[in-house]
Amino acid sequence: MAVAAKPAITMLDDRASIGPGGLNDILGGGLARNRVYLLEGVPGSGKTTLALQFLLEGVKNGESVLYVTLSETDEELRAVSKSHGWSLDGVAIRELVPSESSLKSDENYTMFHPSEIELSETTKTVLADVDRLKPTRVVFDSLSELKLLAGNSLRYRRQILALKQFFSGRQCTVLFLDDLTSVDHDLQVESIAHGVLRLEQFYPEFGAERRRLIVLKHRGTSFRGGYHDYAIRRGGLEVFPRLVASEHRSQPRGRRLESGIRELDTLVGGGLERGTSTLIVGAAGTGKSSIAAQFAAAAALRGEKAALFLFDERVDTLLSRCEGLSIPLKQALADGLVMLRQVDPAELSPGEFTQLLRDSAENFGASMIVIDSLNGYLHAMPGERYLVVQLHEILTYLGQAGVATLLITAQQGLIGNNMISTVDASYLADSVILMRYFEAGGEVRQAISVMKKRSGEHERTIREFRLERGRIAFGEPLRDFRGVLTGVPVIERAGERNPRSDARG
Repeated sequence: MAVAAKPAITMLDDRASIGPGGLNDILGGGLARNRVYLLEGVPGSGKTTLALQFLLEGVKNGESVLYVTLSETDEELRAVSKSHGWSLDGVAIRELVPSESSLKSDENYTMFHPSEIELSETTKTVLADVDRLKPTRVVFDSLSELKLLAGNSLRYRRQILALKQFFSGRQCTVLFLDDLTSVDHDLQVESIAHGVLRLEQFYPEFGAERRRLIVLKHRGTSFRGGYHDYAIRRGGLEVFPRLVASEHRSQPRGRRLESGIRELDTLVGGGLERGTSTLIVGAAGTGKSSIAAQFAAAAALRGEKAALFLFDERVDTLLSRCEGLSIPLKQALADGLVMLRQVDPAELSPGEFTQLLRDSAENFGASMIVIDSLNGYLHAMPGERYLVVQLHEILTYLGQAGVATLLITAQQGLIGNNMISTVDASYLADSVILMRYFEAGGEVRQAISVMKKRSGEHERTIREFRLERGRIAFGEPLRDFRGVLTGVPVIERAGERNPRSDARG
């Protein structure tokens, strides 16, 4: 399903693509040409990888490119390239790593400090390469080495200004790399550069390291501010732009998505409207995932697509359980109408998960998306802040894209008045379906009710709900009971029929 976009970031054609599509989107199309940029980040954050992607984009376009390295050898750069499956053919590499002669005593220098001579020689070599190759893209790795050669901050700043002036007259787009290893972070280079990108890396208490980038400045152009998650994989940096729901507008279709079970559709007011979100909440084992799977399978039977993201349950377990309940989810999966994705939140950043949801709506064309469960999504990422705010942005975006979203959350406890939700998303959802256990006739039963629906009328009764004899079954409204939601109901009118209501499909 195509999503009509109304981007707030103007995409300009006359830009130097920096490689990953997500980063180009953040920068409004790429880097403005013939300018000097600063790419800073701690060691291991992916600066070299991103710099190589920037140059290889130029090679792809038939441009002349140059990589000047003062820290890594030619062999190390080619090893990085090989690990990503790249070839550096077409990339000119000028290696200025100190040779064995640098181990000798400084007494050969008489009138000048070694830094003055080495800096002058380094600069002359770089300028000669630029005049000879006439590159349109240049990477300078790294500024920390240049700063050491300069000896003091005044000479260092003058050197950067001189390089900027030199490159500005030669139609070069230059990327300076800084590994932030200096004790005192020099902001002067940030003030000189036309744009500044920072790569950050941090380590949560559990799980893999997380990486994010931010554009600190980009003169004369609009860009998407804030932090954006990214991952380093074979093939380079994969950047996940921060979702801004207001940039994506479409006209949601008002068609209802039915479950295929008459009692359930009656309970929710005829089905789930596209462009709305529904929260299914209840204790573990009450049938929340089964209800969501039923809606997804029913959508597939109509020829529509659905995507399910599982945080807590394995894909094979869900398929086996659905098969036992006559829910044709496995067939829908084989037909390509249902996408099942097992999510490991310890290895997945919030930004990447958001991108998966966007791809499901925009590329896969899902009319329904299931997130099972919010507990797994929110609680498995304890180091992340503002995830509820991000969830609000996700639901807004999916709503504008005309997608019906099903959110599942488990309550703590099994029965009684002490049931609490560790994740309160009821105020975000358009509809809320409550599923509870209750005791009656010496048995533990299950009940289902709709507590909220913004988009229209719904049945306000409480029905018995069963998973039995290979199907999902619903009983008549429990009108003879009072206190079903407490878990221990009482008969409202004595002498009436047996408390057990006959479940039927």
